[in-house]
Amino acid sequence: MQRPIIVALDFPSLADTKSFLEHFQSESLFVKVGMELFYQEGPNILTYLKEAGHSIFLDLKLHDIPNTVYSSMKRLANLGVDIVNVHAAGGSKMMEAAMEGLESGTTSGQNRPLCIAVTQLTSTTEEIMKKEILIEKSLLEVVTQYGLLAKKSGLDGVVCSSLEVPHIRSSVGEDFITVTPGIRQACDDKGDQARIVTPEKARELGATAIVVGRSITKALNPLQAYEQIKGAWEGVIV
Repeated sequence: MQRPIIVALDFPSLADTKSFLEHFQSESLFVKVGMELFYQEGPNILTYLKEAGHSIFLDLKLHDIPNTVYSSMKRLANLGVDIVNVHAAGGSKMMEAAMEGLESGTTSGQNRPLCIAVTQLTSTTEEIMKKEILIEKSLLEVVTQYGLLAKKSGLDGVVCSSLEVPHIRSSVGEDFITVTPGIRQACDDKGDQARIVTPEKARELGATAIVVGRSITKALNPLQAYEQIKGAWEGVIV
């Protein structure tokens, strides 16, 4: 996998998405379609994005009994997306079922979508872990253990904070994908994220890909913001 910037299309409709993408007519992007946009527009949004030449991370975070996840992934496998995900908290049987569903649903001659597991949301803090989710282990221990579990279950990688990438790499190896949201430029408001880093820091920590939303989508000049973040991510001064 290349080291992309994945632009989070956190928009309520296809019309809003098209309006945003007008800024990028000469760019082939890697984009993230989350629950809000997919639930509103359904698979048609994926068809539109693929026909426009973009790669897609379909961020639905499946978390259900193994049979339901298997059947869902079997359906998602043929939607033309490049990455799908589950919650690692669903356990090894669920994650194994996700992979089986993807393998079963991928048409012969087509590439299977990569499957990654959410470890802990980047809005989760140590306090939330202990007081609300009632997990006594440290956040870092849980993320690292979930990474190991995802690897053993046959997944391609995880979603985690860039801050946790070195620990995951030391536990599961360099070939494991780490997709890292919670990316902000130094001057940006952190919003509802808790474990955030700059693009430069994410690169230093060894993340495979960064997911960037509001820093680009809410910018006055989205293309300029994208190019600045791309330069920081790639270590090039723009």
